[in-house]
Parts: sequence; structure tokens; C-alpha cells
Amino acid sequence: MVVIATKRRPKIRKIPAHLVYEELNGQALPYRGYLDVLSGKKKLEEIMGSSSLQAVLVSIINWFVNNNINRKKYLIASNESGLHISSGSNLANDIAIFEKDKITLTDKYFDVAPKIVIEVDIKVALEETGLTNDFDYVLNKSQKMLDFGVEKVIWITTHTKKIFVITPNAPWYLVNFEENIPLMEDCTLNLAQLLRDEEIDY
Repeated sequence: MVVIATKRRPKIRKIPAHLVYEELNGQALPYRGYLDVLSGKKKLEEIMGSSSLQAVLVSIINWFVNNNINRKKYLIASNESGLHISSGSNLANDIAIFEKDKITLTDKYFDVAPKIVIEVDIKVALEETGLTNDFDYVLNKSQKMLDFGVEKVIWITTHTKKIFVITPNAPWYLVNFEENIPLMEDCTLNLAQLLRDEEIDY
């Protein structure tokens, strides 16, 4: 008889609510750097904010999309807008583009699927969560959003200078910043060109 060793799932510690970035499939996902906060090496404020590059990318993409879509039909939410998918799945989005006639603005998370979600980098710590790596997290979160009704997820990674393009009914693919990425009618994103327009080295 051959015994196949299985990888033991890491023991997951209870994460204080103020250190939770989002929840995915019932698993609390903490901010990157949360262990430094728990050990007293850093303050909460030091791990919650975006890097300067992340913040600027979100800002210029937000500006570009706002100026190239039908704003009578669509509404953009940013600043880590909350998306309630189900009990145990409450996600954060860098940029979410909604159809106006499908949403009602309240003091709670959005509970309707955005048409498009754009994410910049990964802000969760994966140690002790059961997810094996960043790619595992990107796939799991993206699939959860597609299952909820999101039509396209664009995931930008600044370290590798790559962009994942993720849709429900076509192969998922990976491109460079230089590629044109259709977002919706009359709106095509070319991140490299946006950065050049702003005279930002990348």
C-alpha cells in the first residue's frame, strides 16, 4: 500500500477584526504586515495605506475611466469599496464600475455585482490563511467575483508589471502594461500610455 502525504493546512489564528482586510469563503484575510502590528513592531496605520505607486495608479485609472465612459449609465466606486457577496465573503475593490440603474447607495457594502473590477496589487497576508500564494488568492477572489456576476476583472501587479484579464466566458490571460485592454464601449485601457502621459517612470 502506498501512502500519499497530504499537505497539512496551517493552524489559523484568530485575527482581530481591525486587522481584517476582507473575507473570502468564510476565511478572514488580514492586511499584509498584520503580524508586525500584533508583535508591536508597527502601528495599524502603517500597514493599512496603499503605497505611493498603488495610490497613483488607482487615481489615474479612475480619472481615465471617468473621462471615457458614459457617466449617465455607469458609476465608479473606489477607495477599497466594500462588496458583500454572501455570508463569509466580503471583498474590497480598488475600482468598481457599476451600472447606475442596478444600485442603491446606502451606508452598507454594495450587494450588487459591479460590471468591471480593477485591482492594483495584493494587500492581504496569506500566511496562516490556507491560501498557498498570491496567485492562488488572485484566482480565488476573481472567480468569486465572476460567480457573483462581475463581467471582467483587471488585476494589475506593479512588481512584475503584468496585468491579468479575467472574464467568465473566455480564457484568462496575462499581458504587459503596453497592451490595449478593452474595458467597455469606447473605453480601452493602455496603462503604459497613461503612465507616459503623466510622465511617470515605471
